[in-house]
Amino acid sequence: MAVFEQQVTKKPPIYQIGIINWLKENLFSTPINSFLSLLALYLLYLIIPPLADWIFFDATFSAVPNDQCSKEGACWSYIRENINLFTFGFYPPEEYWRPLTVLGLAIACVLFTRLMGTYEHKFKIIIAMVIIFPVVTFFLLYGGLGLEIVETHQWGGLMLTIIISVVGMIASFPLGIMLALGRRSEMKIIKFFCVIYIEFFRGVPLITILFMASVVLPLFFAEGMSFDKLLRALIGITLFQTAYFAEVIRGGLQAIPKGQYEAADAIGLSYYQKTMLIVLPQALKISIPNIVGFQISFFKDTTLVLIIGLFDMLAIVGLSSNDENWLGNETEGYVFVMIVFWVILYSWSRYSKALEKRFSTEQEEHQKA
Repeated sequence: MAVFEQQVTKKPPIYQIGIINWLKENLFSTPINSFLSLLALYLLYLIIPPLADWIFFDATFSAVPNDQCSKEGACWSYIRENINLFTFGFYPPEEYWRPLTVLGLAIACVLFTRLMGTYEHKFKIIIAMVIIFPVVTFFLLYGGLGLEIVETHQWGGLMLTIIISVVGMIASFPLGIMLALGRRSEMKIIKFFCVIYIEFFRGVPLITILFMASVVLPLFFAEGMSFDKLLRALIGITLFQTAYFAEVIRGGLQAIPKGQYEAADAIGLSYYQKTMLIVLPQALKISIPNIVGFQISFFKDTTLVLIIGLFDMLAIVGLSSNDENWLGNETEGYVFVMIVFWVILYSWSRYSKALEKRFSTEQEEHQKA
C-alpha cells in the first residue's frame, strides 16, 4: 500500500509540464514545425542584435549636434531637438499650455465617467460631455474669447493626428448607426439611398476623398468664399468613415437572434424603444472588435492628409530631416513615429479587450470557462 501511494504521488516527468512541455507542443510538435521554429530563431538572431546595437548600445542620446552623433548607432539627439515639432507642429511655443489643457480635460472626462460607476444619469452626462467637449477644445486650440487666434495651418504633429482621428470617430459614429439602421429599413427609398451612399464611399480610396475635399469642393463655393483646409479634410474623412462604420454596425445588427426582435415586439415596445433598448446595445457590444480594428486602421491612414498640405506626425519627419542641421536622420524619425503609433494603438487594442470583457454576458463567460 505504501508503494502504491508513493507511485500515485510521484510528480509527472519534466517533459510533460512547464516550459519544456510548452515548447514541445507549440514549437517542436512536428518535424516541419521544428524546422520553422529553428529558422525563425536564426532570423531573430540575425536581426535583433544589430537592431539593439543601433537603437540602444551604439546610439547617441545626449543633446549634441548631428556631426557629433555616433555613426554606428541612432542619433536620438535629432528627436530630442525636434520633439516639440513632432508633438505640436507649428503651434506657437508660448501657447503649448492650450493643447496640454485639452489633453488634461480629456483624461479628466474619462476618469470621471469611470468613477460614476452605475449612476443612473451616467449616459446623459456622457452625451453632454461629447457635445460640450469638442466646443471647448475648438476654442482652446483655435482661440477667440480672449485667446490668441492660432490658424489651423499651424496645427501639426501628433496633435493633428489625434484631432483628425478623434473628430472623425465622434462625428461618423452616430451617422454610421443611422446609415446601418437605414440600410435595414423596410422603407425602400431610405434603404436605396443608404445603400448608394455606403457602396460609393466604400468603393473610393480615402486619398481620393481628401483630394476632392481639398481641391474640388472649393470650386462649388461662391467666388471669394474661403473654407478652412482642415475643416474640408474633416468633412471628407467623416463621410468616408461613416460608410465603414455603417457596415460594421450592420454586421452587429445581423448577428442578433431574430427572437430578440420578436420578444421586443411581443411586449409592445415601439420601434424607437426596441432599437435603443434592445437592438443597438447588443449590436454595439458584438461590433466592438470590428469597430476598434477599423479605428486602428483609420488612425494610421490619417497620414494621408500630407497630400493636401497638412503636416501630421509622419509629414514632420520629412520636413525636419531636411533641416541642414539634421540631414540624414530620416530613419530615426520614422522609427520614433513607429514607436509612438504602436504605443497608442496597442493601448487602444488592450482597452477594447477590457470593454469586451466588461460588457460580456454571463452566458459568454460560462462558455469561456
